[in-house]
Amino acid sequence: MIIRLAAIVLALFFPLVAGAQSVVPQSQSEVKLSFAPVVKAVAPAVVNIYTKRTVVQSAVNPFFRDPFFSQFFGNNVPGQRMRKQAESSLGSGVIIEADGLVVTNAHVVKGAEEITVGLNDGREFEAELVLVDAPSDLALLRIDPAGEALPFASLRPSESLEVGDLVLAIGNPFGVGQTVTSGIVSAQGRSSLNINDFNFFIQTDAAINPGNSGGALVTLDGGVVGINTAIYSRNGGSLGIGFAIPSEMVASVIAAEKAGSNGASGIARPWLGVTAQGVTQDIADSLDLKTPRGALISHLHSASPLKAAGIQVGDVVLSLNDKEVRSPSEMKFRMATVPLGDEATMLVERKGKSKSYKVKAMAPPDSPPRSAITLSGQHYLSGATIANINPAVAVELGLSEEEGVVVMALAAGSPAARILNPGDIVLDINGAEIKAPKDVEKAAQAARSLSVIVKTNGRTRRVFIR
Repeated sequence: MIIRLAAIVLALFFPLVAGAQSVVPQSQSEVKLSFAPVVKAVAPAVVNIYTKRTVVQSAVNPFFRDPFFSQFFGNNVPGQRMRKQAESSLGSGVIIEADGLVVTNAHVVKGAEEITVGLNDGREFEAELVLVDAPSDLALLRIDPAGEALPFASLRPSESLEVGDLVLAIGNPFGVGQTVTSGIVSAQGRSSLNINDFNFFIQTDAAINPGNSGGALVTLDGGVVGINTAIYSRNGGSLGIGFAIPSEMVASVIAAEKAGSNGASGIARPWLGVTAQGVTQDIADSLDLKTPRGALISHLHSASPLKAAGIQVGDVVLSLNDKEVRSPSEMKFRMATVPLGDEATMLVERKGKSKSYKVKAMAPPDSPPRSAITLSGQHYLSGATIANINPAVAVELGLSEEEGVVVMALAAGSPAARILNPGDIVLDINGAEIKAPKDVEKAAQAARSLSVIVKTNGRTRRVFIR
Protein backbone atom coordinates (compact mmCIF):
# COMPACT_ATOMS: atom_id res chain seq x y z
CA MET A 1 0.00 0.00 0.00
CA ILE A 2 2.84 2.41 0.93
CA ILE A 3 4.74 1.55 -2.26
CA ARG A 4 1.62 2.11 -4.38
CA LEU A 5 0.98 5.47 -2.69
CA ALA A 6 4.57 6.59 -3.33
CA ALA A 7 4.19 5.68 -6.99
CA ILE A 8 1.03 7.80 -7.24
CA VAL A 9 2.77 10.79 -5.59
CA LEU A 10 5.75 10.53 -7.94
CA ALA A 11 3.44 10.33 -10.93
CA LEU A 12 1.64 13.50 -9.82
CA PHE A 13 4.75 15.58 -9.16
CA PHE A 14 6.98 14.20 -11.94
CA PRO A 15 4.74 13.34 -14.93
CA LEU A 16 6.45 11.60 -17.83
CA VAL A 17 7.14 13.72 -20.89
CA ALA A 18 5.05 12.54 -23.78
CA GLY A 19 7.02 10.18 -25.98
CA ALA A 20 10.02 10.03 -23.63
CA GLN A 21 11.57 6.61 -23.20
CA SER A 22 14.38 5.22 -21.09
CA VAL A 23 17.29 4.09 -23.23
CA VAL A 24 19.39 1.13 -22.21
CA PRO A 25 23.16 1.82 -22.60
CA GLN A 26 24.43 0.04 -25.68
CA SER A 27 28.19 0.04 -25.00
CA GLN A 28 30.72 -0.05 -22.19
CA SER A 29 31.53 3.63 -22.67
CA GLU A 30 27.84 4.52 -22.35
CA VAL A 31 27.61 2.50 -19.18
CA LYS A 32 30.60 4.34 -17.73
CA LEU A 33 29.44 7.73 -19.09
CA SER A 34 33.10 8.33 -19.87
CA PHE A 35 34.92 11.06 -21.78
CA ALA A 36 37.72 8.61 -22.46
CA PRO A 37 37.02 8.17 -26.21
CA VAL A 38 37.21 11.94 -26.78
CA VAL A 39 40.37 12.26 -24.69
CA LYS A 40 42.07 9.38 -26.54
CA ALA A 41 41.31 11.06 -29.85
CA VAL A 42 42.41 14.61 -28.99
CA ALA A 43 44.89 14.49 -26.09
CA PRO A 44 47.84 13.19 -28.20
CA ALA A 45 47.63 16.40 -30.27
CA VAL A 46 47.86 18.64 -27.19
CA VAL A 47 51.51 19.41 -26.43
CA ASN A 48 53.62 20.92 -23.68
CA ILE A 49 55.64 24.00 -24.62
CA TYR A 50 58.88 24.80 -22.80
CA THR A 51 60.61 28.13 -23.40
CA LYS A 52 63.90 29.68 -22.33
CA ARG A 53 64.77 33.36 -22.34
CA THR A 54 67.53 35.52 -20.92
CA VAL A 55 66.51 38.19 -18.42
CA VAL A 56 68.63 40.94 -16.93
CA GLN A 57 68.35 41.40 -13.17
CA SER A 58 70.09 43.73 -10.76
CA ALA A 59 72.55 42.18 -8.30
CA VAL A 60 72.39 44.19 -5.08
CA ASN A 61 74.35 43.73 -1.88
CA PRO A 62 71.96 42.36 0.81
CA PHE A 63 73.02 45.34 2.96
CA PHE A 64 70.95 47.65 0.75
CA ARG A 65 67.87 45.38 0.93
CA ASP A 66 67.53 46.05 4.64
CA PRO A 67 64.36 48.13 5.21
CA PHE A 68 66.26 50.63 7.36
CA PHE A 69 68.92 51.42 4.75
CA SER A 70 66.60 51.13 1.72
CA GLN A 71 64.68 54.19 2.89
CA PHE A 72 67.77 56.30 2.28
CA PHE A 73 68.71 54.90 -1.13
CA GLY A 74 65.39 53.76 -2.66
CA ASN A 75 66.05 52.48 -6.19
CA ASN A 76 69.33 54.40 -6.52
CA VAL A 77 71.53 51.76 -4.96
CA PRO A 78 75.29 52.47 -5.27
CA GLY A 79 77.45 49.78 -6.83
CA GLN A 80 74.46 48.05 -8.39
CA ARG A 81 75.41 45.46 -11.03
CA MET A 82 73.27 43.93 -13.77
CA ARG A 83 73.32 40.15 -14.10
CA LYS A 84 72.00 37.96 -16.93
CA GLN A 85 69.99 34.95 -15.90
CA ALA A 86 68.25 32.17 -17.83
CA GLU A 87 64.51 31.94 -17.19
CA SER A 88 62.25 29.03 -18.12
CA SER A 89 58.49 28.97 -18.51
CA LEU A 90 55.89 26.53 -19.74
CA GLY A 91 52.55 26.43 -21.45
CA SER A 92 50.47 24.30 -23.76
CA GLY A 93 49.70 24.09 -27.47
CA VAL A 94 47.75 22.11 -30.05
CA ILE A 95 49.03 20.43 -33.22
CA ILE A 96 46.56 21.56 -35.87
CA GLU A 97 48.10 20.01 -38.98
CA ALA A 98 49.95 16.75 -39.63
CA ASP A 99 53.00 18.64 -40.96
CA GLY A 100 53.72 20.01 -37.48
CA LEU A 101 51.86 23.33 -37.27
CA VAL A 102 51.22 24.13 -33.60
CA VAL A 103 48.97 26.89 -32.25
CA THR A 104 49.48 28.42 -28.80
CA ASN A 105 49.16 31.78 -27.02
CA ALA A 106 51.46 34.64 -27.94
CA HIS A 107 52.18 35.31 -24.27
CA VAL A 108 53.44 31.73 -23.83
CA VAL A 109 56.30 32.27 -26.31
CA LYS A 110 56.87 36.01 -25.79
CA GLY A 111 60.59 36.79 -25.75
CA ALA A 112 61.54 33.11 -26.02
CA GLU A 113 65.03 32.31 -27.33
CA GLU A 114 64.50 28.55 -27.30
CA ILE A 115 61.19 26.71 -27.72
CA THR A 116 60.73 22.97 -27.17
CA VAL A 117 57.51 21.11 -27.92
CA GLY A 118 56.88 17.95 -25.90
CA LEU A 119 54.31 15.39 -27.03
CA ASN A 120 52.22 13.28 -24.72
CA ASP A 121 54.11 10.15 -25.82
CA GLY A 122 57.43 11.59 -24.60
CA ARG A 123 58.87 12.81 -27.92
CA GLU A 124 60.37 16.30 -27.97
CA PHE A 125 61.07 18.64 -30.90
CA GLU A 126 62.77 21.99 -31.26
CA ALA A 127 60.19 24.46 -32.55
CA GLU A 128 60.44 27.36 -34.97
CA LEU A 129 58.39 30.44 -34.19
CA VAL A 130 56.40 31.06 -37.37
CA LEU A 131 54.09 33.90 -36.37
CA VAL A 132 53.21 35.99 -33.33
CA ASP A 133 49.93 37.90 -33.44
CA ALA A 134 49.84 39.98 -30.26
CA PRO A 135 46.40 41.57 -30.93
CA SER A 136 44.71 38.15 -30.77
CA ASP A 137 47.26 36.65 -28.32
CA LEU A 138 47.89 33.76 -30.72
CA ALA A 139 51.15 32.34 -32.04
CA LEU A 140 52.05 29.63 -34.55
CA LEU A 141 54.99 27.24 -34.18
CA ARG A 142 56.29 24.60 -36.53
CA ILE A 143 58.09 21.37 -35.65
CA ASP A 144 59.85 19.04 -38.06
CA PRO A 145 58.74 15.43 -37.44
CA ALA A 146 61.47 14.14 -39.80
CA GLY A 147 59.10 11.68 -41.38
CA GLU A 148 57.50 10.56 -38.11
CA ALA A 149 53.72 10.55 -37.81
CA LEU A 150 52.25 13.35 -35.73
CA PRO A 151 48.82 13.36 -34.09
CA PHE A 152 46.73 16.44 -34.84
CA ALA A 153 43.34 17.87 -33.93
CA SER A 154 40.75 19.60 -36.09
CA LEU A 155 39.11 22.97 -35.53
CA ARG A 156 35.32 23.18 -35.16
CA PRO A 157 33.25 26.39 -35.39
CA SER A 158 32.67 27.82 -31.93
CA GLU A 159 29.42 29.28 -33.30
CA SER A 160 27.97 25.79 -33.02
CA LEU A 161 28.31 25.93 -29.22
CA GLU A 162 25.40 26.70 -26.93
CA VAL A 163 25.51 27.76 -23.31
CA GLY A 164 25.33 24.56 -21.28
CA ASP A 165 27.22 22.35 -23.76
CA LEU A 166 29.81 20.04 -22.23
CA VAL A 167 33.46 20.83 -23.04
CA LEU A 168 36.89 19.56 -22.00
CA ALA A 169 40.00 21.64 -21.30
CA ILE A 170 43.28 19.87 -22.01
CA GLY A 171 46.69 21.30 -21.10
CA ASN A 172 49.65 21.23 -18.73
CA PRO A 173 48.65 23.14 -15.57
CA PHE A 174 51.47 24.03 -13.17
CA GLY A 175 53.78 21.75 -15.16
CA VAL A 176 52.37 18.60 -13.53
CA GLY A 177 51.79 16.94 -16.91
CA GLN A 178 48.90 16.69 -19.30
CA THR A 179 45.60 17.14 -17.49
CA VAL A 180 41.98 16.93 -18.63
CA THR A 181 39.18 18.84 -16.91
CA SER A 182 35.51 19.00 -17.83
CA GLY A 183 32.82 21.64 -17.58
CA ILE A 184 30.22 23.47 -19.57
CA VAL A 185 30.11 26.54 -21.79
CA SER A 186 29.18 29.26 -19.30
CA ALA A 187 28.81 32.08 -21.82
CA GLN A 188 29.57 33.05 -25.40
CA GLY A 189 31.04 36.35 -26.55
CA ARG A 190 32.44 37.70 -23.29
CA SER A 191 33.74 41.17 -24.19
CA SER A 192 34.56 43.03 -20.95
CA LEU A 193 37.94 41.48 -20.12
CA ASN A 194 40.56 43.60 -21.95
CA ILE A 195 42.78 40.53 -22.38
CA ASN A 196 43.51 41.14 -26.06
CA ASP A 197 42.56 43.64 -28.74
CA PHE A 198 39.42 41.79 -29.80
CA ASN A 199 37.87 41.06 -26.41
CA PHE A 200 35.65 38.20 -27.50
CA PHE A 201 35.88 34.92 -25.59
CA ILE A 202 34.19 31.64 -24.77
CA GLN A 203 33.68 31.35 -21.01
CA THR A 204 33.81 27.92 -19.38
CA ASP A 205 33.83 26.50 -15.87
CA ALA A 206 36.20 23.68 -16.86
CA ALA A 207 39.18 24.12 -14.53
CA ILE A 208 41.93 26.16 -16.25
CA ASN A 209 45.12 26.98 -14.36
CA PRO A 210 48.54 28.55 -15.12
CA GLY A 211 50.20 26.32 -17.71
CA ASN A 212 46.90 25.61 -19.47
CA SER A 213 47.44 28.66 -21.68
CA GLY A 214 47.55 27.61 -25.31
CA GLY A 215 45.80 24.30 -24.67
CA ALA A 216 42.62 23.05 -26.29
CA LEU A 217 38.97 23.59 -25.43
CA VAL A 218 37.28 20.54 -26.93
CA THR A 219 33.70 19.49 -27.64
CA LEU A 220 32.47 15.94 -27.12
CA ASP A 221 32.77 15.21 -30.83
CA GLY A 222 36.52 15.85 -30.59
CA GLY A 223 36.61 19.27 -32.26
CA VAL A 224 38.79 22.11 -30.96
CA VAL A 225 36.50 25.11 -30.50
CA GLY A 226 38.90 27.36 -28.62
CA ILE A 227 42.39 27.98 -27.28
CA ASN A 228 42.45 28.38 -23.50
CA THR A 229 44.06 31.70 -22.69
CA ALA A 230 43.09 33.22 -19.34
CA ILE A 231 41.38 32.73 -16.01
CA TYR A 232 39.64 34.95 -13.52
CA SER A 233 41.37 34.35 -10.22
CA ARG A 234 42.23 36.06 -6.96
CA ASN A 235 45.01 33.67 -5.96
CA GLY A 236 46.29 32.23 -9.26
CA GLY A 237 44.15 29.08 -9.08
CA SER A 238 40.97 28.17 -10.92
CA LEU A 239 37.71 29.66 -9.63
CA GLY A 240 35.62 28.09 -12.37
CA ILE A 241 35.83 31.12 -14.68
CA GLY A 242 38.09 30.48 -17.65
CA PHE A 243 38.28 32.04 -21.10
CA ALA A 244 39.18 30.66 -24.52
CA ILE A 245 39.86 32.36 -27.86
CA PRO A 246 37.23 31.14 -30.37
CA SER A 247 38.34 28.80 -33.15
CA GLU A 248 37.23 31.30 -35.82
CA MET A 249 40.05 33.65 -34.76
CA VAL A 250 42.50 30.72 -34.75
CA ALA A 251 41.44 29.80 -38.29
CA SER A 252 41.91 33.39 -39.49
CA VAL A 253 45.47 33.48 -38.08
CA ILE A 254 46.35 30.19 -39.79
CA ALA A 255 44.83 31.41 -43.07
CA ALA A 256 46.78 34.68 -42.87
CA GLU A 257 50.04 32.81 -42.32
CA LYS A 258 49.40 30.57 -45.32
CA ALA A 259 48.47 33.55 -47.47
CA GLY A 260 51.58 35.44 -46.38
CA SER A 261 49.56 38.43 -45.16
CA ASN A 262 51.47 38.75 -41.90
CA GLY A 263 54.06 41.49 -41.52
CA ALA A 264 56.37 42.98 -38.91
CA SER A 265 53.42 44.51 -37.05
CA GLY A 266 51.34 41.31 -37.14
CA ILE A 267 48.54 40.06 -39.34
CA ALA A 268 46.89 42.44 -41.81
CA ARG A 269 43.21 42.51 -40.81
CA PRO A 270 40.14 44.36 -42.03
CA TRP A 271 39.84 47.93 -40.80
CA LEU A 272 36.48 49.36 -39.79
CA GLY A 273 37.37 53.03 -39.36
CA VAL A 274 34.60 53.60 -36.83
CA THR A 275 34.02 54.53 -33.23
CA ALA A 276 31.08 52.61 -31.79
CA GLN A 277 29.38 52.22 -28.43
CA GLY A 278 27.16 49.64 -26.81
CA VAL A 279 23.40 50.09 -26.84
CA THR A 280 21.97 50.68 -23.37
CA GLN A 281 18.27 50.49 -22.50
CA ASP A 282 18.02 54.31 -22.63
CA ILE A 283 19.62 54.38 -26.08
CA ALA A 284 17.38 51.55 -27.25
CA ASP A 285 14.30 53.46 -26.07
CA SER A 286 15.41 56.65 -27.84
CA LEU A 287 16.00 54.73 -31.10
CA ASP A 288 12.82 52.65 -30.81
CA LEU A 289 14.81 49.39 -30.63
CA LYS A 290 12.98 46.43 -29.16
CA THR A 291 16.03 45.22 -27.22
CA PRO A 292 19.30 46.92 -26.15
CA ARG A 293 21.71 45.19 -28.54
CA GLY A 294 24.05 46.05 -31.37
CA ALA A 295 26.83 48.56 -32.01
CA LEU A 296 25.86 52.22 -32.30
CA ILE A 297 28.07 54.08 -34.79
CA SER A 298 29.18 57.35 -33.16
CA HIS A 299 31.99 58.35 -35.56
CA LEU A 300 33.10 57.38 -39.07
CA HIS A 301 36.56 57.99 -40.50
CA SER A 302 36.46 59.68 -43.90
CA ALA A 303 38.04 56.56 -45.50
CA SER A 304 35.94 54.03 -43.57
CA PRO A 305 34.58 51.15 -45.68
CA LEU A 306 31.33 51.41 -43.71
CA LYS A 307 30.93 55.02 -44.81
CA ALA A 308 31.69 54.02 -48.41
CA ALA A 309 28.97 51.35 -48.18
CA GLY A 310 26.37 53.90 -47.05
CA ILE A 311 26.31 53.38 -43.29
CA GLN A 312 25.89 56.60 -41.28
CA VAL A 313 26.59 57.95 -37.81
CA GLY A 314 23.65 56.99 -35.58
CA ASP A 315 23.07 53.65 -37.30
CA VAL A 316 23.02 50.49 -35.18
CA VAL A 317 24.79 47.42 -36.55
CA LEU A 318 22.70 44.36 -35.61
CA SER A 319 24.49 41.53 -37.42
CA LEU A 320 27.47 40.75 -39.63
CA ASN A 321 27.29 37.90 -42.13
CA ASP A 322 24.09 36.71 -40.42
CA LYS A 323 25.88 36.48 -37.04
CA GLU A 324 24.37 38.58 -34.27
CA VAL A 325 26.33 41.65 -33.15
CA ARG A 326 25.65 42.37 -29.49
CA SER A 327 28.45 44.88 -28.83
CA PRO A 328 31.20 46.90 -30.56
CA SER A 329 33.74 44.23 -29.54
CA GLU A 330 31.69 41.55 -31.27
CA MET A 331 31.47 43.66 -34.44
CA LYS A 332 35.26 44.10 -34.41
CA PHE A 333 35.83 40.37 -33.79
CA ARG A 334 33.50 39.23 -36.56
CA MET A 335 35.00 41.66 -39.09
CA ALA A 336 38.51 40.49 -38.13
CA THR A 337 37.68 36.97 -39.32
CA VAL A 338 36.64 38.14 -42.80
CA PRO A 339 39.45 37.69 -45.40
CA LEU A 340 40.85 40.89 -46.88
CA GLY A 341 39.24 41.68 -50.21
CA ASP A 342 35.97 39.92 -49.38
CA GLU A 343 32.71 41.66 -48.58
CA ALA A 344 30.78 41.39 -45.33
CA THR A 345 27.02 41.86 -45.10
CA MET A 346 26.01 44.19 -42.26
CA LEU A 347 22.41 44.45 -41.12
CA VAL A 348 21.82 47.99 -39.87
CA GLU A 349 18.83 49.62 -38.21
CA ARG A 350 18.14 53.28 -38.95
CA LYS A 351 15.07 55.16 -37.75
CA GLY A 352 13.12 51.98 -37.11
CA LYS A 353 13.96 50.36 -40.45
CA SER A 354 16.47 47.60 -41.17
CA LYS A 355 18.68 47.46 -44.24
CA SER A 356 21.66 45.37 -45.35
CA TYR A 357 24.92 46.87 -46.65
CA LYS A 358 27.91 45.27 -48.35
CA VAL A 359 31.11 46.35 -46.58
CA LYS A 360 34.50 45.67 -48.15
CA ALA A 361 37.15 44.08 -45.94
CA MET A 362 40.10 46.41 -46.47
CA ALA A 363 43.44 46.97 -44.73
CA PRO A 364 43.93 50.27 -42.89
CA PRO A 365 45.10 52.90 -45.40
CA ASP A 366 48.60 54.31 -44.98
CA SER A 367 47.43 57.79 -45.92
CA PRO A 368 47.81 60.65 -45.46
CA PRO A 369 51.60 60.05 -45.62
CA ARG A 370 53.15 59.32 -42.24
CA SER A 371 56.20 61.46 -43.17
CA ALA A 372 58.29 59.87 -40.42
CA ILE A 373 61.55 61.60 -39.40
CA THR A 374 64.18 60.65 -36.84
CA LEU A 375 65.38 63.64 -34.83
CA SER A 376 69.11 64.09 -34.40
CA GLY A 377 71.48 66.73 -33.06
CA GLN A 378 72.21 68.27 -29.68
CA HIS A 379 68.77 68.70 -28.17
CA TYR A 380 66.42 67.00 -25.69
CA LEU A 381 64.33 65.12 -28.28
CA SER A 382 67.23 63.65 -30.22
CA GLY A 383 66.71 59.94 -30.98
CA ALA A 384 62.92 60.12 -31.37
CA THR A 385 61.21 58.95 -34.55
CA ILE A 386 58.12 61.11 -35.12
CA ALA A 387 55.31 60.53 -37.66
CA ASN A 388 51.85 61.66 -38.67
CA ILE A 389 49.08 59.41 -37.42
CA ASN A 390 47.05 57.68 -40.10
CA PRO A 391 44.90 54.51 -39.88
CA ALA A 392 47.87 52.21 -40.58
CA VAL A 393 50.01 53.90 -37.92
CA ALA A 394 47.13 53.81 -35.44
CA VAL A 395 46.74 50.04 -35.92
CA GLU A 396 50.51 49.44 -35.64
CA LEU A 397 50.75 51.31 -32.34
CA GLY A 398 47.32 50.35 -30.96
CA LEU A 399 46.08 53.93 -30.88
CA SER A 400 42.45 54.96 -30.67
CA GLU A 401 43.20 58.37 -32.23
CA GLU A 402 43.71 58.55 -35.98
CA GLU A 403 44.96 62.14 -36.24
CA GLY A 404 47.95 64.00 -34.82
CA VAL A 405 51.70 63.46 -34.46
CA VAL A 406 53.03 60.41 -32.63
CA VAL A 407 56.30 59.03 -31.30
CA MET A 408 56.90 55.89 -33.40
CA ALA A 409 60.18 54.74 -31.81
CA LEU A 410 63.02 55.83 -29.54
CA ALA A 411 66.73 55.07 -29.89
CA ALA A 412 68.05 53.23 -26.83
CA GLY A 413 69.88 55.55 -24.45
CA SER A 414 68.94 58.67 -26.41
CA PRO A 415 67.91 61.95 -24.71
CA ALA A 416 64.34 61.52 -26.00
CA ALA A 417 64.08 58.04 -24.45
CA ARG A 418 64.38 59.64 -21.00
CA ILE A 419 61.23 61.72 -21.36
CA LEU A 420 59.03 60.14 -24.08
CA ASN A 421 57.47 56.75 -24.78
CA PRO A 422 56.53 55.06 -28.08
CA GLY A 423 52.87 55.84 -28.74
CA ASP A 424 52.99 59.29 -27.10
CA ILE A 425 50.98 61.83 -29.11
CA VAL A 426 52.77 65.18 -29.12
CA LEU A 427 50.25 68.01 -28.76
CA ASP A 428 52.27 71.10 -27.89
CA ILE A 429 55.90 72.23 -27.47
CA ASN A 430 56.62 75.54 -25.70
CA GLY A 431 53.09 76.76 -26.42
CA ALA A 432 53.16 75.95 -30.14
CA GLU A 433 50.56 73.48 -31.44
CA ILE A 434 52.12 70.45 -33.15
CA LYS A 435 50.52 69.62 -36.51
CA ALA A 436 53.33 67.79 -38.35
CA PRO A 437 56.60 65.96 -37.54
CA LYS A 438 58.64 68.93 -38.79
CA ASP A 439 56.97 71.11 -36.13
CA VAL A 440 58.54 68.87 -33.47
CA GLU A 441 61.97 69.05 -35.11
CA LYS A 442 61.83 72.85 -35.44
CA ALA A 443 60.70 73.39 -31.83
CA ALA A 444 63.26 70.95 -30.36
CA GLN A 445 66.22 72.48 -32.20
CA ALA A 446 65.31 76.09 -31.37
CA ALA A 447 64.67 75.78 -27.63
CA ARG A 448 67.11 75.64 -24.73
CA SER A 449 64.34 74.44 -22.43
CA LEU A 450 61.23 72.51 -23.32
CA SER A 451 57.66 72.29 -22.11
CA VAL A 452 56.12 69.32 -23.91
CA ILE A 453 52.46 68.29 -23.70
CA VAL A 454 51.79 64.69 -24.73
CA LYS A 455 48.82 62.34 -24.60
CA THR A 456 49.44 58.76 -23.44
CA ASN A 457 46.62 56.17 -23.36
CA GLY A 458 44.05 58.95 -23.35
CA ARG A 459 45.72 60.91 -20.54
CA THR A 460 47.45 64.24 -21.06
CA ARG A 461 50.68 65.11 -19.25
CA ARG A 462 53.20 67.96 -19.38
CA VAL A 463 56.98 67.45 -19.27
CA PHE A 464 59.33 70.31 -18.31
CA ILE A 465 63.02 70.13 -19.32
CA ARG A 466 65.54 72.83 -18.34
